[in-house]
Amino acid sequence: MSYTINRMFKDTTLDDIDVRTRAALADHGFGILTEIDVKATMKKKLDVEMSAYRILGACNPKMAHQAIGIEPRVGAMLPCNVILREVEGGVEVSAIDPVASMQAIKNAELTSVAGEVRDLLSKVVEAI
Repeated sequence: MSYTINRMFKDTTLDDIDVRTRAALADHGFGILTEIDVKATMKKKLDVEMSAYRILGACNPKMAHQAIGIEPRVGAMLPCNVILREVEGGVEVSAIDPVASMQAIKNAELTSVAGEVRDLLSKVVEAI
């Protein structure tokens, strides 16, 4: 089982895909709670160069509230990360598959919610 939902975009920029990703997330009820510029962080902390790599910590408040109500410690596994990274020939978007990430928690009700979030994130990635 893959742990991410992926899509490749040829001949475009990370900034263009960033705008499109944020719009698709918003259209599907997600907001961005955190943003990490991994490239800038690696340069600052380790003085190493790398391709552009951005992590967006996305949250659908309704689904997060439902999951926390079922399993209060699930917040340790939130938000749903979506990465944007420059690769040869374009930009790859990868969203976490919540079903895969929640396998450590043996709770059928939570697995059901994770499936709903996976469906939403799949629609987000398709809509970019």
